[in-house]
Amino acid sequence: MNIYQNILSAKKESKKLVAVLIDPEKMDLKNITRFLKKVHNSIATHIFVGGSTDINNETENLVLAVKKETNLPIVLFPGDVSQITNKADGILFLSLLSGRNPKYLIDQQIEAAPILKKTSLEIIPTGYILIDGKKETATQKVSNTKPISQENTTLILDTSLAGEFSGKKLIYLEAGSGATEVVSDIIIKQVSKIISVPLIIGGGIRSKKQLEKAFTAGADLVVIGTAFENDESFFMDLKK
Repeated sequence: MNIYQNILSAKKESKKLVAVLIDPEKMDLKNITRFLKKVHNSIATHIFVGGSTDINNETENLVLAVKKETNLPIVLFPGDVSQITNKADGILFLSLLSGRNPKYLIDQQIEAAPILKKTSLEIIPTGYILIDGKKETATQKVSNTKPISQENTTLILDTSLAGEFSGKKLIYLEAGSGATEVVSDIIIKQVSKIISVPLIIGGGIRSKKQLEKAFTAGADLVVIGTAFENDESFFMDLKK
């Protein structure tokens, strides 16, 4: 399973991808089978597992439970090094480019490196950029960084380019879990034009219309989490 090559191929073929984000702190393992049946009947192509925190260390248990129920690629989206498990298929090796906290720019990555070296996880270097979604997010609190204002288009574009030039294979624009304002289609369009690597968009997407708008603007992969957590009927709008 080559996750990144599949994302690249989808980008070249203009095939749009959807990842369902499952947070270890919010998913009851007893509900996994029922939840994943809905995932499989939807247009979802990937499963991301992770959250800003995992106080009870449930990430590995969640990954194992998910793996029993699906053939979709399972990709770690870790809040920190404690959420790494070799039971998944891959990991977004995140650098929080929008902040200046060294802990999330490089310190966590250095701590994770020797652990990842011993796994068979596909490691995908990812430039993670927080965009202001008009709601303070867990990522902000944990990382002690501020998001970039959506009005500061130049900084968003320059940060995205810097991410690509520094070797990131994906650029991820994140408005934050439960954002009240999604990343605007104007920003998505401009970033998608200026970078050559795949673009991921996440945060606050709660409707098929918003999803399609993000795709039309240039997103290659859209991540949906809170909308499914709060209302699983959203899956009905995203049936295959």
